[in-house]
Amino acid sequence: MLIVLAFIILFHVASAILLFVSTIHNAWWIVSPPGGAVIYSDLWYSCNATCYPVEKSHTADAAYLQAVQATMILATILCCVGFFVFILQLFRLKQGERFVFTAIIQLLASLCVMIAASIYTAQGDTFHADSLKTGSYGSSYILAWVSFPMTLLSGLMYLVLRKRK
Repeated sequence: MLIVLAFIILFHVASAILLFVSTIHNAWWIVSPPGGAVIYSDLWYSCNATCYPVEKSHTADAAYLQAVQATMILATILCCVGFFVFILQLFRLKQGERFVFTAIIQLLASLCVMIAASIYTAQGDTFHADSLKTGSYGSSYILAWVSFPMTLLSGLMYLVLRKRK
């Protein structure tokens, strides 16, 4: 049982790290113009040698971008809260009970990641500047999609897991 708990804790921490990196790192969109410097764009800034805010990111035109920002932050917060709830439930639950509340929090985090990555996939052209539309998806975008099944599996593992001696 101790090995299973250690695996679940490591899996949860790994998915939280993936969520943090994908939310913070500036490589959601990469543009490498011929003969020019590579431009990395994330949810807040576009950077090459210097960083500048994403154009129109605070207007109604960028509502999709704001939805991606909000859901990725919410997913990261929910994943961290889920870990602390799991630790609390580990010491407070009676023997034989399931970690249902932790599972619900993880499944909500998974849903938020899926929503954010789906919106970014479908509406990425609407909030990129014209000079950045020729790029491709970056590593942070891929990490967001990788963290989706990890948080989903983590939530499902918590649903199955029972507290034993």
